[in-house]
Amino acid sequence: MKDFSGSHGGISGYGSFVPEKILTNEDLSKMVDTSDEWITTRTGIKRRHITTDEETTAYLATEASRRALSKAGLKANDLELIIVATITPEMVFPSTACFVQKELGAKNAFAFDIGAACSGFIYGLSIVQQFIENGNLNNALVIGAETLTKITNWKDRKSCILFGDGAGAVVVERCDDGRGILYSTMHSNGTRWKALNCQAYGSRHPSDKELDEPNKIYMEISGREVYQQAIRRIIECIKSCLAECELKLDDISMVISHQMNARILESVMKRLKLPAEKMYMNIAEYGNTSSASVPIAFDECIRNGKINRGDIVIFVAFGAGLTWGATLIKF
Repeated sequence: MKDFSGSHGGISGYGSFVPEKILTNEDLSKMVDTSDEWITTRTGIKRRHITTDEETTAYLATEASRRALSKAGLKANDLELIIVATITPEMVFPSTACFVQKELGAKNAFAFDIGAACSGFIYGLSIVQQFIENGNLNNALVIGAETLTKITNWKDRKSCILFGDGAGAVVVERCDDGRGILYSTMHSNGTRWKALNCQAYGSRHPSDKELDEPNKIYMEISGREVYQQAIRRIIECIKSCLAECELKLDDISMVISHQMNARILESVMKRLKLPAEKMYMNIAEYGNTSSASVPIAFDECIRNGKINRGDIVIFVAFGAGLTWGATLIKF
């Protein structure tokens, strides 16, 4: 393994929160022309957690953050930075992170959002990595939080089956014992923006103008292109982590990918010859929760005893933008 001496951002706390309300495949079969078998065979999803009208993105993010802070033993007043990765913000402005700061009482932290879709949590960790390694920060709270069902077209059977709501958070603190965020890689390709998008309402389609297509208020997905690009980019990112850190797959305890589709993750495992026990999947329970899926899965992995202190873990994600990236940590 490459020498990573010096200060790094170590994950000291972790937590997640999902709504109690559940929408099963059977429930969806009563809403659109689909079935449990059709959804399961194509996506691996069995059910998803969905918010009520009162449960907002900031609410989910705050609840996950409280659990992460408690696990880290860190007081909100001691926080220096709050980052929320989300494409379903509390409102156009101010940032969702500022609402989380308010609810936590983290008056000493500065706060902002990242709009990198499913890759947002990975982007956030990389930003914090730079702050800590440069000596500018001692700690940060990184959150992935989404209420995707609020921008879901429930009449479109190809997309409405995919998404769920939830939030995950980690506390990152400076450490000098060889643990922490050791390597990050991030990428984008804006020429393929149409593969995943939600076009209204922004400056291109402002709220005071009638839409030429009413469904532009909902997410749109080009399934085949996303499938092909996701497999390719996830594999590239994992290989980059291994090469740059001078590691082999055998050295990795767990790969935690964004949970977009079980078939995609199975293809990645097959092509990398990665054992199933080293690729964590919980999409059956939560569906695609975009930026929240990696931190939710990480929290669940630890609670289930699948990750322990000292383990080397790769986080990897692919999403709208297009964006993709990965982070290698020693937990």
